[in-house]
Amino acid sequence: MRLLAGLLLLLATATGAFAAEDRPGAFDFYVLSLSWSPSYCATRDRPDGLQCGGPRPFAFVVHGLWPQYEKGYPQDCDRSAPRLPQRQIDGMLDLMPSPGLVIHEWRKHGTCSGLSATAYFDLVRSARAKVEIPPSYVNPTDYRMVSPAEVETAFIAANPGLEANMLSVDCDKTRLREVRICLSKSLTFRPCPEVDAKSCPAGRRLAVPPLR
Repeated sequence: MRLLAGLLLLLATATGAFAAEDRPGAFDFYVLSLSWSPSYCATRDRPDGLQCGGPRPFAFVVHGLWPQYEKGYPQDCDRSAPRLPQRQIDGMLDLMPSPGLVIHEWRKHGTCSGLSATAYFDLVRSARAKVEIPPSYVNPTDYRMVSPAEVETAFIAANPGLEANMLSVDCDKTRLREVRICLSKSLTFRPCPEVDAKSCPAGRRLAVPPLR
């Protein structure tokens, strides 16, 4: 009985700690995740709505602005959050060209920011404005191959104050997928060892599909 009681107490403590940890506003910093849209669209069997089948070709788009702990991250912090109004969804489609993505990012990540939906998406826009996209990734028309280090170097050169331990490059086996940049709550560049450690293997060569 003592062993069972001890196990139940341990479980309750762990569950309570987890629930307490994932509180809105209780986090350490943000990750701005920028997705290379041509890579995403290259994996679709057919054009995918506005992002891949619309009139505008997209380069880097905002995947999300994610609250982070120094290790790990919170998610789904308010399952009772009201639905986003359509005008708010439409207002983000220039940066996040998928209504489903806007809704998903608010529910999974935005609710952990401690902000209202309006304030959170205003912050997403401000975070995106903090980051200068390197010229070679603004409107590329040629298919090319790069290393993760070359992608990082390009972003560091375009953004004074950004250093190698403040970002990571995400990929699949063949393509550049995302660049993830760490920002303080006041949107200044800051180190993030755990995020940096998850970057693509240094020796991998990544395809960068051009804009369609």
